[in-house]
Amino acid sequence: MSPVPPPTAEGAAPVPDTCSGRWISTFLEAQAAEAGAARNTLLGYGRDLLDFADFLTHRGLTFDAASRDDIEAYLISCEAQGLARATRARRLSAIRQLYRFAYDEGWRSEDPAIRISGPGKDQRLPKTLSLPEVEALLAAARTLGRTKADRARNESLMELLYATGMRVSELVGLPVSAARGDPSMLLIRGKGGKERMVPLSPPARIALNTWLALRDSAEDAARQAHKTPASKFLFPGAGSEGHLTRQGFHGLLKDIAVAAGISPARVTPHVLRHAFATHLLEGGADLRAIQMLLGHADLSTTEIYTHVLDARLKELVLAHHPLARPDH
Repeated sequence: MSPVPPPTAEGAAPVPDTCSGRWISTFLEAQAAEAGAARNTLLGYGRDLLDFADFLTHRGLTFDAASRDDIEAYLISCEAQGLARATRARRLSAIRQLYRFAYDEGWRSEDPAIRISGPGKDQRLPKTLSLPEVEALLAAARTLGRTKADRARNESLMELLYATGMRVSELVGLPVSAARGDPSMLLIRGKGGKERMVPLSPPARIALNTWLALRDSAEDAARQAHKTPASKFLFPGAGSEGHLTRQGFHGLLKDIAVAAGISPARVTPHVLRHAFATHLLEGGADLRAIQMLLGHADLSTTEIYTHVLDARLKELVLAHHPLARPDH
């Protein structure tokens, strides 16, 4: 018999009170408590597992009775719907983790998903920007904004994003305490609460200090006027989250792209993250170091950038190998 779960994990999608629903609730609670899974991760697990549960329901099954053939039939169904390989791989990953958890908990005597091979992920090359394009974006950020504080904030956001390769959620959620004391390294809390240190470039440190001084001055004035309490975030916002939202930064980035003369369709926070990694690799950085800076748990995620290394190695051979000289 399946166990009665604790309440649904915070941030996870609500699940029905069925056998499969109780499995999902308990699994999500464990992921939140033991693995420290982030809210978006829990939401993703919940959506994927609910979709699988719905598929089983139409076959008259629940998680405790599903076989390997049923899981494979589900994956075939996903492919028939035209779902991308990455989406199917993610759904299989969620199913695998659920059944591994069920086996460990003694809910099932065997793991029906353990020997199923996934479709893999699409290894498309990430879209990126050239160095001149990034420089144009940084220059535009310095001039965009109605006030000196707005312009300083915009410049600091862009310099930090390009200097560190942060995810947009990591950037907008930075605590102001991380920026105190003119740090040469920035502590970033990433997915699953994992922390990493990334170095700051001199331009990023200058932009950060300029913004911090203006931000603190505005907060001091507001406190003296008894208007607003101090914010714990580096980039405060008026919304319920207390900081600049991801959506707000997306919109700001589009405006900066227009001001820089670049199509806004080509500029997203993730594209700037790719530019950070690509430009470092072009400059000779080690792939393992890029993995650490980006906060990738697995080096295989970072290996999508090896096209940069391939081009650099080809150039190296053509330029320096004795048999590659024109006179041979």
